[in-house]
Amino acid sequence: MLLSDSVLAAIIAGTATLSASLLQLRSALLREAAGRSAAAGSRRKKRLQMIILLAVVGGAGVSGFALSQWLTNGERAAQSVMQQELQARVAELSRTANELDLTRGSERAEIENGVLRKIGTEGVAVTASVPACRPALLSPIPGATTLPAGGEPAPPVGGCSEAEASAVTLCATIPGSAAVTEVALFSRLADSDAAWSASRFLPGQESGQARFAEKYTESAPDAGVRQVCQGFAHWSEHPRTVRIIVRYSLQA
Repeated sequence: MLLSDSVLAAIIAGTATLSASLLQLRSALLREAAGRSAAAGSRRKKRLQMIILLAVVGGAGVSGFALSQWLTNGERAAQSVMQQELQARVAELSRTANELDLTRGSERAEIENGVLRKIGTEGVAVTASVPACRPALLSPIPGATTLPAGGEPAPPVGGCSEAEASAVTLCATIPGSAAVTEVALFSRLADSDAAWSASRFLPGQESGQARFAEKYTESAPDAGVRQVCQGFAHWSEHPRTVRIIVRYSLQA
C-alpha cells in the first residue's frame, strides 16, 4: 500500500526528531558513566538532563503525530475542494449537452419545415392509370332474335355510357397543418406523349368521355397528416392516365 506524501513527510520528521533525541540520550549516558564518582549535585543535574531529554522525545512524538494529523486534514480539505470542482464541471457539461440537444432539435425542425415548404411549392403529384370502359352486354329476350341482314350478330358498340363510367379516386398526403393552395388536374390517353401541361382539366369539365369531380375532398387518416382526394370518371373505350398535383403552404 503506497503512503501519501503528507504521511511520509510526518514519518520522516518524527524519525529525525527521535534520532536526535536518542543521540543526545546516548551522550548523556556516556557522560554519566564517565563521571559516576562526581558529587551528588552533579547527579541531580544529570537527572534533570534525563528528564528534559525524555520530555523532548515525548514532545517530538506528539509533534510528529500532530503534524501528521494536520497534513491529513489539509489533504482531505484539498480533496473535498477538488471533488466540488469536479461536480461543478460535470454539471456544466450536462447543461451544455442539454443545450446542444435543444439546438439540434430546433435546427432539425427548421430543416424539416424547409423541406416541407419546398414540397408544398412544387406540389405533391399522384398518378393513376384508368383502363378502358367495357359496356355490359344486354341479355337477349327469350324467344326473340335480332340479326342483321348478313345473318351474323352485331359487335358491341365501343365505350360505355356515363352511367357505366369507371371511377377512380386520387389522394395526395400533405402535412396536417398545411393549407391547400391549388389542386391541378390532368388527363391524357395512356399511349399519348403529350406534355402534362397540355392535358390539363378543370374541375367538372368533360373531355374525351372523362370528367373530374367538381370539388376535392379532405380527410385525416393519421395524426399530423391530411389527404386531399379528387374523383375521376371515365367511360371511354380508350385507357387513360390521370394525375393530380396538390400544392400547399405551411401555416406559421
